[in-house]
Amino acid sequence: MKRVIARGISRLGSQHLLGFKGPAGFARLPFANCRPFQSSAQACAVVPYHLADIGEGITECQVISWSVKAGDRVSQFDPICEVQSDKASVEITSRFDGVIKKLHYEVAEVAIVGKPLVDIDVEDEVTEGEQMLEAAAGDSNVHHPMDNGLRGSDDKLEPEALPKPTTSVPSTSTENAAKASPAVRHLLKQLNIDISGIQGSGVDGRVLKEDVLRVASNSAAPTPSATGDQAPSATTSVSRQDQALSLTPMQMQMFKSMTRSLSIPHFLYTHTVDCTSLDHVRQSTDDFTQQPSRSMSGPRGDMPRLTALPFIMKALSYAFLQYPWLNAHLDADADPQKPRVLLKGSHNFGFATDTPSGLLVPVVRDVQSHSAASLFREIQRLASSARDGKLQPEDFQGATFVISNVGAIGGGVVQPIIVAPMLGILAVGRASKEGMVLSWSADHRVLDGATVSRCAETVSTFLQNVDKWGIWST
Repeated sequence: MKRVIARGISRLGSQHLLGFKGPAGFARLPFANCRPFQSSAQACAVVPYHLADIGEGITECQVISWSVKAGDRVSQFDPICEVQSDKASVEITSRFDGVIKKLHYEVAEVAIVGKPLVDIDVEDEVTEGEQMLEAAAGDSNVHHPMDNGLRGSDDKLEPEALPKPTTSVPSTSTENAAKASPAVRHLLKQLNIDISGIQGSGVDGRVLKEDVLRVASNSAAPTPSATGDQAPSATTSVSRQDQALSLTPMQMQMFKSMTRSLSIPHFLYTHTVDCTSLDHVRQSTDDFTQQPSRSMSGPRGDMPRLTALPFIMKALSYAFLQYPWLNAHLDADADPQKPRVLLKGSHNFGFATDTPSGLLVPVVRDVQSHSAASLFREIQRLASSARDGKLQPEDFQGATFVISNVGAIGGGVVQPIIVAPMLGILAVGRASKEGMVLSWSADHRVLDGATVSRCAETVSTFLQNVDKWGIWST
């Protein structure tokens, strides 16, 4: 209550200095001509800290690990927790100095964007702007503790006693949980296996699906009887039970996007590209970089073995300059009766990459400004970050076309599925003596077969003449 009175006095004093004419007798108040009260450290405010929107329409995230617990003191930019969306893991940091009062979620639970993540007992004054920012993220309000009675005029405002600060010591299971993908943690939960007992074989000790299955198989292996080892009977049968598994956040996102894709009529076009020129350029580059006397500095130095993907991206970019409708988005949400096509100026190509967490599609931006060599380095960087679980939300945003390099695993002709709002997708099959198979899918509501066929054959022409434009051309 004292804080409310003090704020009211400060507000009235400010109004008087600005020439405000209050009710009769206002000028006789002892504080009417006083200097307004200055803001100072106030009693602590319990602020619900909301999970902010991390982009790409993501509405929920799974809590991977907590860096704090109730009673811990935090400062601005201190890590609070790590969350995993359907696309990437993100570290959440504090915006306030204060003491953690409550965690709203346990590890592996799904947190909702815009809802409170933790409650923080804030030590410093919380401005109206900060209150509005937190209120905009959710429906919760900032609660200020108040005294139940009034004190004399000589009393000073004193903050409530803060909990004794403690040091957060994460448990072994929490540390290991941060080194496992949501799919792996979900499998651990289904098999009732403690992650702390697993030695991860991934990067930096990351626990992979294979590690979990290995532990599960060892646990299920029969142990020798007390009377000695006995061979199992030939008639012995092992009964296996069905399991009902929930989809991981990444699988749920795939479920939603593929369900939306069912409404798109797909036009499929397949052709084979002669890779003689492409293979010659790749081999020549390998021979050049592997010679000790050929020290390439600058943008050409330290070049690992080239793959076909950067050349395919560059050939697509060249072709899209002639056929821009394949590098476009369909906008049917604003007015379903009058859909629009948004021709994209930049060629931002997503490429599907297989990771321990599942299939991810990071985006290479401005392909039209890259050379094949610089594209290769960017692809390697994004693919490495994807495997290590270090991709950021912005690494997935803004794709105008997608390439699925399924040929790295196997297969020839496939039918790739378009992801709205894009109008097409290209799948690259495994290369053979006959050549490399390219399979296109296009949105037949907008693109006709002739346009797609001409664009595909233009890509073939560029790939069959790589030696004429080289790996350094932009």
